Amino acid sequence: MSRLLLCLSFAMSLAAQAPVQAPAAAPAATPVPAPAPVAKPRVQLLTSYGPVVLELEPELAPKTVANFLQYVKDGHYKGTIFHRVIDGFMVQGGGLLENLDEKPLREPILNEAPQTFRAGLKNTRGTVAMARTGSPHSATAQFYINTVDNKSLDHRDLTDEGYGYCVFGRVVSGMEAVDKIEKVKTEWRKGQSGVPQYPVRLKDVSLLPQ
Repeated sequence: MSRLLLCLSFAMSLAAQAPVQAPAAAPAATPVPAPAPVAKPRVQLLTSYGPVVLELEPELAPKTVANFLQYVKDGHYKGTIFHRVIDGFMVQGGGLLENLDEKPLREPILNEAPQTFRAGLKNTRGTVAMARTGSPHSATAQFYINTVDNKSLDHRDLTDEGYGYCVFGRVVSGMEAVDKIEKVKTEWRKGQSGVPQYPVRLKDVSLLPQ
């Protein structure tokens, strides 16, 4: 019995002297790469005065951008004109032919001006917004490009007068062409003011590859 205790004592002594191994380090976590930024869609307007490129904001104005891009894909804008031009204000087009007849349209869309205004999209020079009637939710295909800052067109409240006009993008190239269009001579025609004396055509409108 004493021999067994001696053996156990010797084994315990060896165990006490044995170096203690540190736990294995956990493998380093593989860093997750940040998602690549999604390119915003760009649309080129080929006008009588040169190309104009618009960059759109689908995250801030999803319904408006989807509606605009569908008209682009359908070829709706080709052959339309800038039919309303007001120096020191804006140029408007996208719905009428040279004889001022209106092209067939889809249903009007929801006015996203409240949310886009809160996100910082305002009717400042070079921005593009949806044209509409006095009814807030009446925009279809027509759009306008601001040639100056137009604070009066921004969203203020949810009344018909204060709802505002939805900005959904901006000119990133070709603002000089817009400035030339703004200066054309205009006249009254078929009960409309600001009609260019000589047609300012949208020869083509296309979605640029990303």
